[in-house]
Amino acid sequence: MIRINPYEIMLLIEPDVPEERHREVIERVQQIVEKGKGSWGGVEPWGRRKLAYAIKHMGEAWYYVLTFDAPAPVLHEATRVLAITDGVMRFMATNRIPGSSPAKPADRAETHTEEPETEPEPVEAGA
Repeated sequence: MIRINPYEIMLLIEPDVPEERHREVIERVQQIVEKGKGSWGGVEPWGRRKLAYAIKHMGEAWYYVLTFDAPAPVLHEATRVLAITDGVMRFMATNRIPGSSPAKPADRAETHTEEPETEPEPVEAGA
């Protein structure tokens, strides 16, 4: 019996690659999954985001999260193809945690609220 595992691939595509090419790369991974008797979960586009550090002298990338269930050899083939595909900046494949969501994280400005700093009350000596 072949074991089917839940996977997730975080895919970063170079910022100057046209959107049509994004679809081609994602569709290629989907074809690999379906040909290998896996089931395609979907694509969660996170949009164009700033990188924490430059990769290949680029400061931004298009982010996508691909989810699917497939046997391990299918994941191996998908990552092999992504590694040699032009326009793919980086990718990372992981086992998907059951019940997790590939939803786009909220922007830092929305999630981080600054509380005004208050001066601590002075404590009198001997009190």
